[in-house]
Amino acid sequence: MWDNPRLISAAASILYAVALGLVAYGGARFLSLSSAFPLKTVVVQGELQRVTRGDIARALQDRIKGTFFSVELDAVRALVEGVPWVRRAEVRRSWPDRLEVRIEEHVALARWQGGEPRLVNTYGEPFSGRSEASLPLFSGPGGSEGEVTRRYLAFCDLLSPLSLELRQVSLSSRLAWQLRLSNGLTVQLGRDSDKERVEERLARFVSVYPQALGKSDRRIEYVDLRYPNGFALQVREGSKSEAKKPGRKRV
Repeated sequence: MWDNPRLISAAASILYAVALGLVAYGGARFLSLSSAFPLKTVVVQGELQRVTRGDIARALQDRIKGTFFSVELDAVRALVEGVPWVRRAEVRRSWPDRLEVRIEEHVALARWQGGEPRLVNTYGEPFSGRSEASLPLFSGPGGSEGEVTRRYLAFCDLLSPLSLELRQVSLSSRLAWQLRLSNGLTVQLGRDSDKERVEERLARFVSVYPQALGKSDRRIEYVDLRYPNGFALQVREGSKSEAKKPGRKRV
């Protein structure tokens, strides 16, 4: 074997590679454990409206472990994302002694009804946050927040010609949709069918609303759009102060 120059050269190359690997490992180990590279600064970036830098400081205080090289970025990110109103955080090292944390906040779209008080963001994701009465109210089966948000945006677009705000969207356990508008009108859309989606029913209603209902002197409380060739109305006769039984009208 030792008389074979090719084998000797191959063995030397292997030994050299092993030695180089050990040196690299030892160097990395030294850097990760050495106190010569402490973390000194955490820089918080992003457009902050709800979250303060003090919130982030309190969440990280005495919880960041390791040096510049050994700190676990995923652990820091998890701590930051545990702060209320933080939707997502990105954490990276910045030489020589700091971490940069970029924050994306939740943007509240609606309140979610049922269980613990929650909010829904513009991505249809539920999160914990202080409720605001000015936000629309969503409700539905568990896990339906994303679908309710998607439909809400579609309904708002359809209602825009009427200059009416959508104040409440409800999805029942049977997947039937009901809306409540800013003028107090409740709109029963029902369920999607093979022949017609609820958006089509709402679009048809919006197209006739100015002529059929917009100029009515009577207070219209409820409209049922589940009819194939029209819709049913529930109106309250008389003035607002009178307590009369509501009536139904078929259109």
